[in-house]
Amino acid sequence: MSEASRPPAPPKGYAPRDELSRTIATVRGQFDAVMDSVRHVIVGKDDVIARVLVAMTARGHVLLKDVPGVGKTMLARSIAASIDCAFKRIQFTPDLLPMDVSGSNVFDMRRKAFEFQPGPVFTNILLADEINRATPKTQSALLEVMEERQVTVEGETHTLEAPFQVLATMNPLDHEGTYPLPAAQLDRFMMMLSMGYPSEMAEVQMLSMHLAPEAPITEVRAVISRDDFVRWQSTAPLVYVSEELKRYAVAVIHAMRGDPRNLQSLSPRATIQMMRAAQARAMLRGRDYATAEDVQRVAPDVLGHRVLLADARAGREFVADTLGRIAVPA
Repeated sequence: MSEASRPPAPPKGYAPRDELSRTIATVRGQFDAVMDSVRHVIVGKDDVIARVLVAMTARGHVLLKDVPGVGKTMLARSIAASIDCAFKRIQFTPDLLPMDVSGSNVFDMRRKAFEFQPGPVFTNILLADEINRATPKTQSALLEVMEERQVTVEGETHTLEAPFQVLATMNPLDHEGTYPLPAAQLDRFMMMLSMGYPSEMAEVQMLSMHLAPEAPITEVRAVISRDDFVRWQSTAPLVYVSEELKRYAVAVIHAMRGDPRNLQSLSPRATIQMMRAAQARAMLRGRDYATAEDVQRVAPDVLGHRVLLADARAGREFVADTLGRIAVPA
């Protein structure tokens, strides 16, 4: 193994766990298979695909903020197809109502009783397309289900089956007919990512794929089962996190909270989600221990949309700057 590909040294206090190591080796092989499957549809965006899978493995939701037409919807569909999960899509519009999202009680004339009709959130992977085109009232219908994986209608609670992940797309706010997402809604998303435009070579390859008689998404087949993916999610919390790494993560968060450039405080949820993402990244890279590098890699994705600066585009740069000022544990 070359120096560049050699995994980082285990942290202080780490003890190998053979059974967990074998499980993670299996997960790593499955992760590679899912990546290969999604690549058949999404070209030249391996880094974005991997980061979305990291968030989903950590049971986190993802917000994809970008201009229309760069493949956000296709990314969600291809991931759902590759991991054999039920997939539903909601097109958010200004006239969409909360009941159109969560479901409602409908009167059954034959039974002379009200019966709950589940909304599209009752699925495994939900694509909330152009989420910021709906009013804040409708956006708020996702708050409970994203946090608790349940829906409460007229006092009755309905639990969703695992896994449940929201992949939302968001148009830039300078587009006509968009509403800003409230801080409480943004905080429900573990990561905010951007697809960006493909390279010239990737766009040529994309044309070759999409000008064929059959769309590439029709050829995507499940490479792992839904149970396999749930096992990813249950295994990630077993990844070892040292006390020194926990203190490092908290030091990063406290530095951002105390920085006068940041006009919005970071909640403890942000700290927890950053470390969960670090655990998931370590596992998907074949390790049963997390390192400072894992934290540094996921921090801009997890924290960038949670800070508020005079320049709204500078969140990720602010996070990177803070990381550079905090001493890394040995």
